[in-house]
Order: sequence, then structure tokens, then C-alpha cells
Amino acid sequence: MSNQSLQIILGSNSPRRRELLAGLGVAFSAISIDADETYPADLQAGDIPMYISRAKAHAYESQLKENELLITADTIVWCDGQMLGKPHNETEAFDMIRLLSGKTHQVYTAVTFAEKSHQTSGVSLETIVDKTDVTFAELSDEEIRHYVQQYKPFDKAGAYGIQEWIGYMGCTQLEGSYFNVMGFPTHLVYKELKKRGVK
Repeated sequence: MSNQSLQIILGSNSPRRRELLAGLGVAFSAISIDADETYPADLQAGDIPMYISRAKAHAYESQLKENELLITADTIVWCDGQMLGKPHNETEAFDMIRLLSGKTHQVYTAVTFAEKSHQTSGVSLETIVDKTDVTFAELSDEEIRHYVQQYKPFDKAGAYGIQEWIGYMGCTQLEGSYFNVMGFPTHLVYKELKKRGVK
């Protein structure tokens, strides 16, 4: 995919998102955005990553130039009515995976596309949200501990990477996009880019 007139900027530190966007054949530059990721307490499920991905876009919008498209994203795991973000330590990671064991949970990823508006002097934002249902087998404490200690999943929502050992041995069912669970619903991103003439 290429469109020389549109410069794509991926506002993400995630090596997985960078790899997945590159996998679409898109030329882009990647930057890191320092944004406040707190959100209103009444938000639930997919509304949480939507809010945060838009906050990331807002944090950079003053630097956005004509013919630039900024892409920001956020992913959360939702289980038993609670949000699981990134764990801060091994204990939190263990507790998160123990909660997911033997259950079906949801992974929500929101992707925001920001461009300078031609109608106004501001920036227009469009956000998409994707959901995938993931089911884990019953995991033993020993298996969870092994994964946390060996893979140190502290940069991953819900304390796991579906593409790692725990996904190989523990994921029994997946309904929706696999890449959404990795943090980037590539099929929807492709559709949005195509809509903007990137092909």
C-alpha cells in the first residue's frame, strides 16, 4: 500500500502495533506520545480504550500538519465487569491471569485516526473499536507463574500476549480478530486507510 500524498504517523511505543501496521504494507513513521491515560470512572468495556486512544491523539494534535494522518490505539481486557490494563509487577500479572483462567473474556482495541480538517482549522478524529472474545483453559498456578516469570508481560493488557506460550497452550477458543487481541485490528485499519485513498 502506498499513497505519497498522505504521511502516516503511528503514535505508539508498541513493537507489535508497529509490526502489524508494517505487515499491511504501509509506509509510516512511528513516534511515542506522552498522554494522560486516566479515564472517567463510569466508562466501561470498549468506551475505555476509545477514550484513551482519543486522548493520545489530542496530546499530539497541535503538531499535526496538512497531509498527515495520525493513528493512535489502546487495548484493554475486560473480564467479569472489570478492566484489566497492564500489570505493574509479577503479583498483579499473576492475579490477572488467574482471573482469566477457565473463562471467556473480551479484548477491546480502539484505533483513532486524526487529520487536519479541511472544513475547519481544527483536527478531525474518527475512532473505531473492535472486540474479540477469548476463552482460556483452566491454568494451574505453576503454569501461570512460569509464564509471568519467563515472559514478563508487564507491557501487555491483561498480562498476556496471545502470540506467546500462554496463548499456544491456554487459548481454547477465539471469536473475532486474532490481531485485535495483539492490539491492532488490522482488517479494520486497512479498511480505514483504503477509505482515505491509501492503497
